[in-house]
Amino acid sequence: MISKFILVTFVCFFFSACSVNPQEKFVDYVNPFIGTDEDGHTFPGALVPFGMVQLSPDNGEHGYNWCSGYHYSSNKIQGFSHTHFSGTGSEGLGDISIFPLVNANPTWESVSSEFSHQQEKASPGYYSVVLKSTDIKAELTATTHCGLHRYTFPEGKNALLRIDLGFGNGAEARVGHNGDEPLECFFKRIDDHTVVGFRRSMGFVGERCVYFAAKTSLPFGEVSIFADGTLVRSKEMANAVRLKSYLSFPVTSAGAQLLVKVAISSVSVEGAMAGLLEIPDWDFDKVKNNAESAWEKELGKIVVTSDDKAFKETFYTAAYHNYFAPFRYDDALGNYMGADKKVYKGKNIYTLHSLWDTFRATAPLFTLTQKERVPDIINSYLAFYRQHGLLPSWEVYFDEANVMPGYHSVPVIADAILKGIDGFDYQQAFEAMKTTANEDIRESDFYRQYGYVPDDKDPRQRGVTKTVEYAFDDWCIAQVAKKLNLPDDYLEFMKRSGYWKNVFDTAIGFVRPKDSAGNWMLPFKPAESIGFQEGNAWIYTWYVPQDVYGLIQMMGGEAPFETKLDSLYNGPEKPYRKLKNHGFYGLSEFSNEPSHHVPYLYAYIGKPSKTAEKVNHILTNFYSNQTNGLCGNDDCGQTSAWYVLSAIGFYPVNPASGEYVLGSPLAAQSTLNFNNGKHFIIRANGLSKQNIYIQKATLNGKPYTKSFLQHTDILRGGELVLYMADQPSATWGVKMEDRPGRE
Repeated sequence: MISKFILVTFVCFFFSACSVNPQEKFVDYVNPFIGTDEDGHTFPGALVPFGMVQLSPDNGEHGYNWCSGYHYSSNKIQGFSHTHFSGTGSEGLGDISIFPLVNANPTWESVSSEFSHQQEKASPGYYSVVLKSTDIKAELTATTHCGLHRYTFPEGKNALLRIDLGFGNGAEARVGHNGDEPLECFFKRIDDHTVVGFRRSMGFVGERCVYFAAKTSLPFGEVSIFADGTLVRSKEMANAVRLKSYLSFPVTSAGAQLLVKVAISSVSVEGAMAGLLEIPDWDFDKVKNNAESAWEKELGKIVVTSDDKAFKETFYTAAYHNYFAPFRYDDALGNYMGADKKVYKGKNIYTLHSLWDTFRATAPLFTLTQKERVPDIINSYLAFYRQHGLLPSWEVYFDEANVMPGYHSVPVIADAILKGIDGFDYQQAFEAMKTTANEDIRESDFYRQYGYVPDDKDPRQRGVTKTVEYAFDDWCIAQVAKKLNLPDDYLEFMKRSGYWKNVFDTAIGFVRPKDSAGNWMLPFKPAESIGFQEGNAWIYTWYVPQDVYGLIQMMGGEAPFETKLDSLYNGPEKPYRKLKNHGFYGLSEFSNEPSHHVPYLYAYIGKPSKTAEKVNHILTNFYSNQTNGLCGNDDCGQTSAWYVLSAIGFYPVNPASGEYVLGSPLAAQSTLNFNNGKHFIIRANGLSKQNIYIQKATLNGKPYTKSFLQHTDILRGGELVLYMADQPSATWGVKMEDRPGRE
């Protein structure tokens, strides 16, 4: 007999689905230009979800605005390269730059074209632009390992295709920038349709090599090769630090098209050649449609219902940005270059793990929308560990940057283990976590010796940040030890998880720098950044997600905790650094990750209405569907992940706890669709711009008084109904037993 609840849920889901325009597609709401302006640092080019090839235009300019190679403020394009960072604060990648020309002669000098945003289009899996200087229309699409270019020429003569191996995002920058600088380039002509080569470079992460194979739809004639500025005699091959080659084509009639496939590998030309087979013919539209279908499938894992088109564009673009990184690293032959610079076999190996950012929300979001991919990501961490000796911290192309504190692979692995996600070796994962936590880099040796990182022992004076972040990671290790029945390890790492108290000054209610003699360092001003990385005492005092109730106690109880939390949001803006879309909310800087969990802390003192106010303010003021609609750097999807989760109504304050604290949704209804056929629906009855407060709730038809959800509640499927009003509730989520984080 079908239960009443199941029947009601089915009817609601059926009518919700039927109410959607059957012609409406999720990809139609994605605007890849969101985040390309100001400090978002995203790029608008073509890729498939998690694809190795991320084919996008490069402006050819350098500096902070051009970390992704493209910034909306520019009006010129210097080439279309196949690798990019998305949302990072550092330049890099930009490998294998392709650029079409007509009525031109080969030259070593830089060549670019102006363009207009009015003649530029982008959608998931597709990008196009008209190059003003030549009137060539460029179109891009991609598969996992191969990019496909289509160039439509005007009437002219002497059409050329430039392949610039020396170019890279930041390559011209030299001192003061983090861009990749070429060390060696190689080019070889195979036949009149095919060329191959590689680009070896050094970036802020380390040395890496990208091999390529390119095949053209039309035969090319003469090949001109410039090596370090000189036109070389050989027409077939060359080696140089910087290298440019030009392929000539007899394209003269208006509307003539040239298509180019470019595949890449970290290992060999053979691996790149195999990638060309992902596109067996020259049907550009078929490849574009397949890429769009892949995006449609991923975006459909969360379906939001709203009459606000701008919200849906912001939401689905944020969801889209979540699936840029990490990206596939194994080539089409199943090979990849390991951290020890040896070649390994591997399937579904991933790279670009900006873990200081993404462990907070991106990784927990993946346990909901990418559960089948999570083991592959963690197995990639473990492969890196076996080759490097430590888990990755900030890694790309299997090289470690060591640019941020913490060992934040740990919470990602711990969250997966505690949620029961299998497909990787728990014992080896625990060994890797424990070994990494006992490393002697990034001042973690001082952390273990003193119980905190003394600022006089840290040459960068970021001891407080390192202490509180290491303490959280250690809590995660303790929870895994408990699950694996390792009591000694549990006790050791639980002790270490409390080290944050050693940098907390109860006299003033702030974390603050301390020296190796145990003295508070002077002078101390909470709004200044000495002792902190990308933050200050106002921001990092709240970073105790593993022990919020301990933090409340250290502050003297709920009333002082609430007063100080209010002061954070009500205080005058005194930013410690300047960004454009900085997202300052009082003294909280929401454009940076350490502030992301903080508005949800009110729920821990029974004040979920204040969480609702702060979350709603951030959602509606710091994000939009405009080109500058991301709050600060997207950081490989973390900023977007905060929006996706908060917009449907919850956020993981402790990202390894399996708990999601409820906030204030923007969607009237959200449906999470799982691969096993189950659905979890969140309905916000009465939601409006004024009705932002949860008055009461039901879960699967029964009253639900808690201000948080368990991961198991969501995966089980069902329906959460939130009853919204314009005034706070005096009872919902208030009682001690209804608050998050209580065992």
